[in-house]
Order: sequence, then C-alpha cells, then structure tokens
Amino acid sequence: MKRILTLTGVAIMAALSLHAQSQAEAQRVALHQKAVDIVAKMTLDEKIAQMISGTPAIERLGIRPYDWWNEALHGVARHGKATSFPMPIGLGATFDAALVKQIGEVVSTEGRAKYNVAQKQKNYWRYTGLTYWSPNINIFRDPRWGRGMETYGEDPFLTGTLGTAYVRGLQGDDPVYLRTAACGKHFAVHSGPEGTRHKDNITPSLKDLNETYLPAFKMLVQEGKVEAIMGAYTRLFGESCSGSKALLTDLLRDKWGFKGHVVSDCGAVDDIYRGHGIVKTAAEAAAIAVKAGVNLECGSSFRSLHEAVDKGLITEKEIDNALIPLIETRYRLGIIDDDPACPYNYTDETVVCSDANAAIARRAAQESMVLLKNDGALPIKKALRKIFVSGHGATDIFFLMGNYFGVSDSYSTYLEGITSHITAGTTLEYRTSYLPTQNNDKLRINNWGDARSADVAIIFIGNSGDTEGEEGDALDSNEKGDHLTMSLPEEQMEFLRRASKDRWNKIVTVVTGGSPVEMKEIEELSDAVIMAWYPGQEGGEALADLLFGDANFSGRLPITFPESTDVLPAFDDYTMKGRTYKYMTDGVMYPFGYGLSYSKVTYSDATATLTKQGLHVTATLRNESDIATSEVPQVYLRVPGAGQTAAEWTLIAFDRIDIPAKATKEISFDIPTERLMTVQDNGESKLLKGQYTVAVAAAAPLKRSEQLGVSMTKATFKK
Repeated sequence: MKRILTLTGVAIMAALSLHAQSQAEAQRVALHQKAVDIVAKMTLDEKIAQMISGTPAIERLGIRPYDWWNEALHGVARHGKATSFPMPIGLGATFDAALVKQIGEVVSTEGRAKYNVAQKQKNYWRYTGLTYWSPNINIFRDPRWGRGMETYGEDPFLTGTLGTAYVRGLQGDDPVYLRTAACGKHFAVHSGPEGTRHKDNITPSLKDLNETYLPAFKMLVQEGKVEAIMGAYTRLFGESCSGSKALLTDLLRDKWGFKGHVVSDCGAVDDIYRGHGIVKTAAEAAAIAVKAGVNLECGSSFRSLHEAVDKGLITEKEIDNALIPLIETRYRLGIIDDDPACPYNYTDETVVCSDANAAIARRAAQESMVLLKNDGALPIKKALRKIFVSGHGATDIFFLMGNYFGVSDSYSTYLEGITSHITAGTTLEYRTSYLPTQNNDKLRINNWGDARSADVAIIFIGNSGDTEGEEGDALDSNEKGDHLTMSLPEEQMEFLRRASKDRWNKIVTVVTGGSPVEMKEIEELSDAVIMAWYPGQEGGEALADLLFGDANFSGRLPITFPESTDVLPAFDDYTMKGRTYKYMTDGVMYPFGYGLSYSKVTYSDATATLTKQGLHVTATLRNESDIATSEVPQVYLRVPGAGQTAAEWTLIAFDRIDIPAKATKEISFDIPTERLMTVQDNGESKLLKGQYTVAVAAAAPLKRSEQLGVSMTKATFKK
C-alpha cells in the first residue's frame, strides 16, 4: 500500500509540474502576442525609435520612456548607491559558481528596488533600467588587455560556468518573468587591443574559434537562457560582429536556439561604414545589422532605418520582426504596463546596501584573493609590536573598484581593514611612499622615521582603473586602457627594492589590479605576495581577515601569470598557440588555478571510469594541517595528440569544498561526454580514440606546477 501511495504521489507531483509548465508556456505566449499587438499599432518612425537604446515614450500606447543601457558587472553600476562586489576577474578567482549566482541575485534585487524608486521619481535616464549589459564572457587571452578585469579569466569552461551562474542570478527563476535581463558580451572573439577594435578584422582558426572563443556564449544561451547577446565592435572573417548573419542568425539563433534579443555594442553599427568601410552610409549599415539579426542599437545609425525602407534596403516587416522581441523582453520584465503578475515589481529599496549584502561582498572578496607566496610572514599576529603600511592603494577606494562600478555607502580601505584588526597596543604607521602613476620618478622615502623598525611592512603596489580599463577609461595609459608590458611602474618597483634592502623583519606585498604583472622580482623581494585584484567595497576587511588569520586564503588564479611580456605572442595575434595554460609550455611564473593557503591539502588515488553518460572521476583529498580550509579541486583532461594537435591540458570540472583540519574527503565528478571531445581543425568536435589522462589537481598540471609543489593525482583510461 505504501508503495502505491508513493507512486501516486510521484504521479501527482509530475502532473502538477506539467500543469505549471503548461501555464507558464501559455503566459509566455500571451506576452508575446501582446508584443505583436502593440507593435502593430505603432507608426514606422515609432518602431524605429523603440529600436535605439534611449527610447522615447509613446503616450497614446501607454509606453513610458526607457533606456536599455545599464551595467552590472559586479554590482548595479553607474546609478549611485549599490553594493560593490569584486570585479569579475576576482570572482573568477573564487571558482565558486554558487557564490557568483548569489551575487547575481543580490545585484538584480537591488537593481529592481532602484528601478522602482527611479520610476516614482520619473527618472528615466540611462543606467536606471533593468536590462543589464553584463556579464562580459570574452576570454582573457593576453595579460595586456585592459578589459581583462571584466572577464572571469582565460578558460572557456570556467568562464561559461561562472557566467551562466551570474545570468541565472540576475534573471531569477520565475518561468515567465525576469527579475532583470542579462546580456552576454561581446559576441564574438574580441579581447583587445582596445585601440583598434573599431577597424580590426579577426581571423582565428576554426579550431581556436570553437575551442576557445565560442563555448562560453553557447553555455549562456543553452544553459543560462540569457535574454540578450551583445555584438562586438570588430569584424570576424570580414563581417562586422554587429552585422553578421553567420554569427547572429545562423549560429546564435538557428544552431544554438537563442530566443532573446541582440544589441550592438555602442557605436558598432556606425563602425560598419565608418570604421570597417563595409558600406558607405548609415542607412546601408543599419539595414545590414537588422537583417543580420540585431534588434537594438546603442548608437545612431538606426535613425536612418526609415531612409533604408524608402530605398528598398529593408522592409517594414523586417523591422517589425526585429522590434517584437524587444517589446516582449519589456513585457517579461513587467514594466510596460506595471504587470501585477510580475513578482519582482514590489521590491523595496531597503534591500539596497543592506548588511546582509555587505556580508556576501566580504565573503566574495575573501574568496577572491590569491596567496602566491608565504615564507613564514603570514598570518600576522594582531598583537604585534609595530606594523608599517605604505602605498596609495592602501587608502584610495579607487583601488577597490575597478571599472563599471556603482557607489556603495560604505567602503573599507585596506588601511582601515588592517587597523580594525589590530589591538589598541599595536603601533601602526602609514606613508604613501611613492606616487601612484607611471609618469613620475619621485619616491617619498623621507619621513619614514623609525618605520624600519617595524615587525612587518605591508606594501601595496599594482594597477588601478587609472592605468588599465576600456578604451578611454584609463587616464594613465597610452594604449587606450591596455598595457604595453606586464611590468609595474618603475617607482613602485624601486620603492619595493629599497624597502627590501633596508629590510624590516618581514615584507608582505599586496598587488592590486585586474591583470597579471611581472612577479619574479616582486616574489624575490617579498616574504609573502598576495594578488588582491579589485575586491569591491569590503576589500579592506576581507584582506585583513586573511592577513591576520581570521579567514583562510582560498582564491585560485583564473589566468596564467607569465614570467614576463617577452614570452607572449603578439597582442594582436588571436591564435591561441603560446597562450594560456592550454598552450604555454615555457615562461610560466604562476599557473592557472594556482593559489596557496594556510593549510596543506594532498591529492591521491584518482580514478577515471567511462560511463554511458561520460566520465566518472574520483579522488581523495587530505587536509594535513591543523587549519580548516576551502579547497578548489580541478579536473584536467589530456587527450590523444596533446601538445601537438590538441591542448596540453583542458579544464573539464572543478568544485569548492570545505575540509576540516586533519580530515579526509572523497570527491567525485560526473563529466558529460561533450567535455571529453576535441575540436578538430575544421571546427567540429570529435571523441578521439586512444589513451587519455585525467589529473585532479590544485592547479593546471604543468611543469611549473610541479616545481611549485602543487599536489595532484592522475589516472588514465582508453577510448
């Protein structure tokens, strides 16, 4: 009888689930029809105006003004008060998809609350809307790219996994309505240089295109159900990425099944005729973009669409078909007619910058920071006799913020965080010590007083948003936000040299910024080295938690740190040979996935078993230390032909697990067959015959990892 009841219960649950799905589908169809109906009531000029990001009101149809352009890379951006989280490169270092999803939920909830208040204030300006042009899931293929800080790193699988998690957090889990609409950008391939993005034609191999540049976008579309995709500025194989039918229709919509809308990057449609010279007029460029699959323009060329219709370059029906998905997105957001059925229309502003959100930001900052060296300098004792702190980064909140940031009502600088953790009896001195930019040679070495007698010096060096970023953002960059080299300004290095020569008892060097820098000399001059990235509003408290042992380091590098710029291929060469952990064989300073902690975890007993669904991998992890830790086991695959016709290694799984002191944990991964396949020269994926090697490791299993003592365990299997 119990068995019958159980089966009956399962049947009832299944029936309810099917009924809910049916209801949701019916509601979605109804919203689509509302979009069709309202578009049919618009004039041609009204339709065109609704396809440019800053849309006007259509009062007779009850449509308020709406600006589509908003940003939310690591918090609601450019719209005042909001919780500020670590930049995406720091979130990449967490290897924590659950945390990234939670951050997306916080960001979109704050965004909803801010939107509701802005509407009451009749504030319809840019950055007040609910359509977020985030995340940036381009691949950080070269450390010189200034916008690499906006990405989750160099690996397509890590990028796709975290990007998908963020999209799900932003958009919510309602089957009909969107909390906010996310946008994957920039489709496709572009990752610097910034200075030539409006005219570049990128021609990667089909292998690199499908192995490196496209997978994260595919994951966002098929797994994340992302509502929008943004086209890049550049050309790909001669076609503008914001005017490519091959990209935006054939691949994105027809092959991948994308159901949302496509937006151009700002001015990218203008580039079709101005930068790339594909056609001669704005009308021609606008027609190309719409016919290729662009729905919405950030720019001005779509204002010529009426002219394009008059000249027979495009039909009004094609404009209708492009506009309907945009209106449908606004109906799914519940914002055209203040839909009472939308569960997100009632979010209160008390959620903005709440203590709970700040706590999540602090945890994210803790998980993001990467310990690269520790020669007995850390953790620091809180009751130490004397601490000396130096560097502009210690007190300037801009070193916490990165780019595309909002403004929190509470920031913790590094100096404030350190000060809050020491006892009242500890002496602490601070000096800026050097000027923070490249364009000076002044070292402020005077007035150190008895600073040399400190037990530990904590020295902040590195980059800020003034030295790296998007085209036009960085004030102190001659490369429009990019770097010429990975080296830091000479005055920073000279200060560190003098500090090391004068020698306090211990030197802890904290490196800020969003990209790899040359670390060899920094490591030699320091007893401990930390990569802090741009950690957001709680950066100071988070760093101090780690410095003083209140939390354990657990961040892992989401990008390889080369030894120097000299080992890199040309910046404008998009070939992956010699790049990232997959194809770099020499010149690696710190490998992808690397990071130390106060604990020692050993890896052993790996197994790899083929199943009908893919591959089952197991391993044993042992925390040999007396300190609990959060470990990031990574699973890498080496396929037949590795190093010759395929990557050296490929990340196919990862996790973040807590391991108590002196504890052992058995871990397992079930990896689908798709991740075992190798992209061929023709761009197609194939499951190869031969022997495979699986490594479960604390970093990419390169020669350099072995030199650094990275623990790993390997297993083989044959196909």
